[in-house]
Parts: sequence; structure tokens; C-alpha cells
Amino acid sequence: MYPELFKIPFTELSVKSYGLMMVVGFLAAMYLIRRLSRQMGHDAEHITTAALYSLICGVIGSRIFYVIHYWQQFRGRGLLDIFAVWKGGLELLGGVTTAILIIAIYLRAKKLPVRRYLDILAMGLMLALVFGRIGCILNGCCFGRPTTCPVGIHFPYASLAYQSQIMPDIDRNRAEPYLDLPAEFFTNGYLKPYEILTDEQKFEVTKGKYRALPVHPTQLYSSALALLVCLLLYLFWRWGGSFTKKGKSPPAIAKSGSTFALMFILYSVCRFFLEFVRDDNPIDTNGLTISQNINIAAFITGFVLLTIFAIMKPEPPK
Repeated sequence: MYPELFKIPFTELSVKSYGLMMVVGFLAAMYLIRRLSRQMGHDAEHITTAALYSLICGVIGSRIFYVIHYWQQFRGRGLLDIFAVWKGGLELLGGVTTAILIIAIYLRAKKLPVRRYLDILAMGLMLALVFGRIGCILNGCCFGRPTTCPVGIHFPYASLAYQSQIMPDIDRNRAEPYLDLPAEFFTNGYLKPYEILTDEQKFEVTKGKYRALPVHPTQLYSSALALLVCLLLYLFWRWGGSFTKKGKSPPAIAKSGSTFALMFILYSVCRFFLEFVRDDNPIDTNGLTISQNINIAAFITGFVLLTIFAIMKPEPPK
């Protein structure tokens, strides 16, 4: 876990691993969508411009979603803290949602084939998510439930996962903590900094009985699933495009926009079941987490879009 990679010399600012991996994911997505744009015979500069706009607005959207999600942390703080992205705190779902909206508006304004570009954007988004979730594990967020599986990983003392394990979590119907940490490790209800622990206490929280329990590496699960979805979308897109290359009309299910719609269906299924081994989101409506309820809506949206695109007239090539 490395939430901060390094500090910028002569400043109080630091490079956050999560933000860096988001940028890496964006660059990887840009490479992919530019390459696929050229394969379709489109001007890659249009999607590049749209992506740059979406990056800026996506960061803003990520921060807005994070502030809404964790509003309790920002109550009573100044306005600057809400916009202090450099201190960390971005919500991936908010960034992706905002990015899609901005790109769609841009393509529509430029009178470009929106559905064709959204198809390749879908693959780019999944590739970006592969790197974004690696940023999550470096940051220590989006952690999983305790497990005895060999793949379980330990997060360090005072990490988000550790703090979750030593406290009850009423929002997740957990009345008792996983770890019964003695009061000597706390000051005024907060964990003592690792630096001021005694040598014996340091041993107990790193190698002894108060070490963090191993948890599912849900961030890596999510990264691998995003890569799988990206590959499946690409194969589906190639299959639909093969009909056009042969001078035939593609099946209704493979018309322009279908790959984009399929992204909602595939990813929402993956994320819905992944939530059962995550341990960070509170239980919300119907005994499900907020993310699970959102992904039910995303799954339905995907099928609605797939149906709409199937009955729409084909888009012009350019």
C-alpha cells in the first residue's frame, strides 16, 4: 500500500498513487481508442479532444461523487477542502459517469457518429479501469472482506481496512469488530500513530495477534474483470464489424452502440457480485450496497440501450 509515491521538492504537495494510476489508465485508454478510431477510418483527433475534455470534467465528477459519498468528513470544513483534490479523495464511478456524458455531448455538438465512437469508448473505459483499480490497492481503498483463502492480503496498521476491522460497522450490520484491539492503542477514540507505539505494540500490530486480518484483494479482482470485459467487448465489436467489411448488414444486436450497451451489462454483473466480497460500502436499500443498487440500474440501462440501438437506423460511416 503506497497512497503517496513521493513528495514534490520544495512544496507540501505529493504525488498520489491513485491519481497517477488514473492518468496512466487515461493514457492507455487514449492509445486504444485512437488506434480503433483509425481502424474505422475516423479522425482520431476528434476523440482525442473529447477525451481531454472528459479527463478534466471526469476529475471534477470524481471529486463531487467522493464528497457526496463521504459528506460526513467534510461537514464544518472550509470550501477549499472540498476542492482539494491534491489531498486525495476521488470516486471512480463519478469520473466515468461524467466522462461519458461530456464525450457524448461533444460528439453530438460536432455532428459525429456518436454510437460508433461510444463503442470504442467503452473498450477504452474498461482498459482505464484496469489501471484505476491498481491505484485503489495502492491507495488502500475498496478493500475486501477477511478471508482464509491463499490469495488474501494484509493491509498495514491504521489503513482503511485495518480501521474497519477494529471497529463495529453498523452500516454493514456488524455489531462487533473483527479484531478486539485493546484501549492502549487508542487516544481519544483514535488510533495512535504507529511511530509512538512501543516496540512490543509495533510487533503485535505487524506480526502478532493484532495484525490486520488477510482480506480478499478485491481491487485486483476488479482490475482482472475489467480486463476480461475489455477483451469481450473487443471481440464483440470485431464480430459486428466483420459483417460491414463483407458488405452485409450486421445483426440487430450488433448495430452501432451495441458494444457500449454491452459494457453496462457485463460490468454491472461483475461489480454486483464483487460487492459480496468487498467490505467498505454500507448496506443500503433492499439489503444491498449502494453500488449493487446502482449496478442493477446499470444492468437495466444496458438492456434498454441495446434494444433502442437495435431498432435505430444505422449511423453513417462518418
